[in-house]
Amino acid sequence: MVKIRRTPHSWHITAKQAVAIQSELAMLVKTASPTHTIKVVAGTDLALSPDGQHVIAGVVLWDISNHEVVEQHTLLRDLEFPYVPGLLSFREAPALLDVLRKLKQKPDLLMCDGHGLAHPRRFGIACHMGIITGWPTIGCGKSILVGEHAYLAKTRGAHQALIHRGQIVGTALRTREAVKPVYVSVGHLVDLDSATRITLQCAARFRLPEPTRLADRLVADRKKQISRPDSP
Repeated sequence: MVKIRRTPHSWHITAKQAVAIQSELAMLVKTASPTHTIKVVAGTDLALSPDGQHVIAGVVLWDISNHEVVEQHTLLRDLEFPYVPGLLSFREAPALLDVLRKLKQKPDLLMCDGHGLAHPRRFGIACHMGIITGWPTIGCGKSILVGEHAYLAKTRGAHQALIHRGQIVGTALRTREAVKPVYVSVGHLVDLDSATRITLQCAARFRLPEPTRLADRLVADRKKQISRPDSP
């Protein structure tokens, strides 16, 4: 099983404490070109259980070259932190870390369904997961959390800088022609150009990149099973 370093803080905290932790850990985020070839990407996603008391975490390990799933796992965990805008990682990361520990093979890169530097305090869930795991990490969001971008051409691969408070915090990326873009940002140990290129490479057939798209399907299927525990 993959080993993940110990979390540098408690998860049993207040929202005020969580904001302080974000501000402190944000200073540790590094933007750098990956030092190794990215062959397998771990995509993560979550869903609430039908009773709203638990979170279902899923991970899919996806081979970029062969376009195939290497591993996939799910996990059910108690939900302990409330929903607070901007503090998503404190609600979701504990379960994500637990499901990542089920992997037999360490990924070359982690892709989160959410944001990294494209966050009000420059510390979205992709940054948080990257700092804890020590892995190159990308955030790929379905919608904008912060920032604006210029007109985006309708062709696949078109991209524009996502700008917030005068800083480039991510990229609006068109992964399919004439389809809504996704929003890519650095989580940790990757640069924005590489993050954009890898995301487009992983978006083989659909708007969303395969690692997170398949993770979304995985947790949705697990949720259906929980909803119908007696079904064949």
